[in-house]
Amino acid sequence: MKPEDAVVAFVAHLRTERRASPHTVAAYERDLVSLVAFARERSPRLADTRGIDVVLLRGWLGQLSRTLAASSVARKIAAARTWMRWMRRRGELATNPAEELATPRVRRPLPTFLGVDAAKEVVEAPDTTEVTGLRDRAMLELLYGSGLRVGELVRLAPGDIDLREANVHVLGKGDKERVAPLGRKCVEALEAYAARREELRHPRTGAFDARAFFLSIRGRRLGARAVQKLVHAYGALGAGRADLHPHALRHTCATHLLDGGADLRSIQELLGHASLSTTQRYTHVSMDHLMKVYDAAHPLAKSRKNG
Repeated sequence: MKPEDAVVAFVAHLRTERRASPHTVAAYERDLVSLVAFARERSPRLADTRGIDVVLLRGWLGQLSRTLAASSVARKIAAARTWMRWMRRRGELATNPAEELATPRVRRPLPTFLGVDAAKEVVEAPDTTEVTGLRDRAMLELLYGSGLRVGELVRLAPGDIDLREANVHVLGKGDKERVAPLGRKCVEALEAYAARREELRHPRTGAFDARAFFLSIRGRRLGARAVQKLVHAYGALGAGRADLHPHALRHTCATHLLDGGADLRSIQELLGHASLSTTQRYTHVSMDHLMKVYDAAHPLAKSRKNG
């Protein structure tokens, strides 16, 4: 199979069979198109994917490493491995040369999170005398209280939220479904916004998207970019953090749950992490919880206090 055709087929596989997110599909496609372009440049007469060997792959990575960070190079290696693994399963390749590549060490930054008081200030920053303020308060409660991703938040429909049972039905990455609990404050905020939600109609046409729970002042589904701007604004207003991102509120939710005694498996379920290793990142930012456990349980800590 020609490399270009193999990329097209693999991207279609990701989109239809794996049901990967549009962002993931686009990232894989960019990385593999880059690889094929390099292969064509090095070997203009390349007939099929069997001509892409480990020597060519190392040349590609060597070129990339001159301008890209280690994290970007690691992602491209992962894309090549997954693509070639897929081709091997289909019988297009006898081996997967990408498995021979060494992945550069990547230092993952620790998640950004707020303290309890700062998080409270941010969540309570909106002016709830206005319908837009009620909407924003409800959004912030969901981001911090239930740990939703911004993409999950903006996709919510009215039927996804069950105020009686205090939970929300979430469609996460890869179209994986989960149910997240709602705290008392979050339920109150959602009820207050829902009572006035229909005021968010287009001022001239009266347009109103009944399928979307969170609406703009023009009656349309609120987009992720708009939510990001609102979180920036409330971050500056409530905590002096104009750089605050919606994902930081999700990180804050996880960190505070861990500090409060929640186990990692429960947090994994709440956040919809596919791997526990993703959730384990929060152990690095929860030293307060660790020290509390140590002080309460370790005999040396007890004797130190008594002495």
